[in-house]
Amino acid sequence: MGGLLRLAIVALTLSATVALPTNIQAQESGLIVSALDFKGNHALDATVLAAAIATTNSGWFARSKLVRWLGLGAKRRFAEQEFRRDVARLRLFYQINGYLDVKVDTTVVRTDRDVYITFRITEGEPARVTRLDVSGLDSLPEGEKILQDLPLKVGAPFNRTLLATTGDTIADRLHDRGFPTAAVFLKGRQVNREARTAELDLQVSLGAPAVIGSVRVGGTNRVDTSFVRSLLATAPGRMYRAQDLFQSQRNLYRTELFRFASVTIDTSIFRPGSGTVPLVVQVTEGPFHRARGSVGYGSSDCFRGGLGWTARNFAGSGWVLDVGGQVSKVGAGKPFDFGAERSWLCSQLKQDSIGSSHANYNLTTSMRRPAFLSPDNTIALSLFAERASEFKVYLREDIGGSVSLTRETQSRTPLTFTYRLAYGSTTANSVIFCAFFNACTSSDIDNLKRKRLLATLGATAIRQRSNNLLDPSRGSVLSAEVTHSSRFIGSSQLSQFTRLVGDAAWYRPLSGNIVFSWHVRAGVIFAPQVSITQGAANFVPPEQRFYGGGPNDVRGYDRNELGPVVYVVPDSLVVRGTGGTVTVADKDVRVAATGGNTTVVGNVELRVPSPIFGNRMRLAAFVDAGGVWERGDPGSSAAVIRVTPGIGIRLGTALGPARLDVAYNPYPLERGTLYGSHSNGDLVVLREGYRIGEGRAHRYTFHFTIGQAF
Repeated sequence: MGGLLRLAIVALTLSATVALPTNIQAQESGLIVSALDFKGNHALDATVLAAAIATTNSGWFARSKLVRWLGLGAKRRFAEQEFRRDVARLRLFYQINGYLDVKVDTTVVRTDRDVYITFRITEGEPARVTRLDVSGLDSLPEGEKILQDLPLKVGAPFNRTLLATTGDTIADRLHDRGFPTAAVFLKGRQVNREARTAELDLQVSLGAPAVIGSVRVGGTNRVDTSFVRSLLATAPGRMYRAQDLFQSQRNLYRTELFRFASVTIDTSIFRPGSGTVPLVVQVTEGPFHRARGSVGYGSSDCFRGGLGWTARNFAGSGWVLDVGGQVSKVGAGKPFDFGAERSWLCSQLKQDSIGSSHANYNLTTSMRRPAFLSPDNTIALSLFAERASEFKVYLREDIGGSVSLTRETQSRTPLTFTYRLAYGSTTANSVIFCAFFNACTSSDIDNLKRKRLLATLGATAIRQRSNNLLDPSRGSVLSAEVTHSSRFIGSSQLSQFTRLVGDAAWYRPLSGNIVFSWHVRAGVIFAPQVSITQGAANFVPPEQRFYGGGPNDVRGYDRNELGPVVYVVPDSLVVRGTGGTVTVADKDVRVAATGGNTTVVGNVELRVPSPIFGNRMRLAAFVDAGGVWERGDPGSSAAVIRVTPGIGIRLGTALGPARLDVAYNPYPLERGTLYGSHSNGDLVVLREGYRIGEGRAHRYTFHFTIGQAF
């Protein structure tokens, strides 16, 4: 914002600071700042006030009498002259925020080693805005819309910073409506200190409306300038909008071809009032080839690794070629099994005879092209071969390909449409097919496990409005996903379903860096009946079903432990008594999660700074609730919601917060049908409502992972 107000604020700030001495180090005493408090502040938070002054509190280790003898923590020395300036700084800061009669007093307690400082603030009543008039917009039909939701409002304290922001907001909105030289000036200001009122007049200078003129591209070497132009969100003859220039820069960066990109007005030839705005696009090309490699470890993956190679601007057409491969379950799965599951490193995989029996892998070759038919579109083509698994549930092998189109809407919500065609098979516990699909004979089970085509048509929308992708503390993330498979798009008869999933998370900061967050997820699957030997059933492939429990779900349960389960025991270990009774040893029984076609999960979590290492460590308290069930099956249990509370620790790392959660689970193990397995592969029901033992061996479930739960 141009005008007198911004100059007045700058002059006032300089007059309060420039005339004072600046050699802080020379004035420091040997005293350590062991307490820095603010009393009487209500309008402004203590954290904001602490950032506005030079005196800084020492670290917790340097202040605490219990541990200060260790010599750890940052020690802040007391500077007498800077402390005196801080009184003026606080007074000025309050006056800029509208509190013209503020009074700042101090209490200082000194010992031989420490100094304890308290700023005592009497804020007084603020001067409030009683009138805010904006002139110069009468000729615009959207004048009222431009003045909606301005930062400074009538009735609010006369905040000079918000007044400047209000002028910038009006100017920015006009820049997005075809007025490249629009500016806002302070026309008049009347402040009555006795009445504590402020009357403000802003004058808008629209300038001439304009359209985009010539576009000059500079800095290209190997990238064709026509490709750069195709990425721009505007073109000659279109109305000038500053938002289009920012969107053009985002489009350029998303191609990964440029390490620097800017789209601005070409001031060397721009003539205000001419009606056209020339643009200059300046780019710096980045590296066109990149090789990457990774190694890692995960409790449910054992050892894993990956290699990849990327060629940008492939064949000089703007396409990005990517070739990559990944492998996991190394150490536990064939052919890379060297007994790691028998050690503490990968002991969890010892329970997984299905998903961890073989190493998982993924080989993918993909081609991606930004600005496909439109600057907002990106098309991607890929071919893949993979083996993927879900812990203790299934192992899926596929070869196939996919094509996807991603379009970013004006609200910066990407929409992705994907068609995927794969030929493969799913290996799952045979008892799952028997429990839900009435396929209990070896012939029916083998038929359901046979390789077949799976074609899916999917749509995904993600609205990302959080302030941090790894550790959000403000905003929200909303997503919705639809996946459809049927014979009409290429699937086999036994691979037909429609899967709907919605997910939403919100993050709200409270005082003192405390964050309250909550999360909900719901999903439902519909499937037509298909015929098998024993009748008809609504068959949903195991890899498409919902499973519950784990570090990002209901944390009182281990991964895939929540929801319907069944039990299986070799028929040779069953003891049959008189009257048809059967007896089995709990140690011989294996549990299998069957998943469901419906799921609902809700989480609430409160994160607070730790009293030690508060900048890097947080404590959390949470409550998770959720369930997985089979909707529409008369033989299946109804919806059951489990609630598990817990606490956790988050430690900040470069990859995101390292998270340790401990959740309390008061529930017994789920009841399910007990099946006996014959040597020929057939299954037979032994007992309904079976459960291993009467309770859990441990009421507490531990999860350690990287990244927030949601």
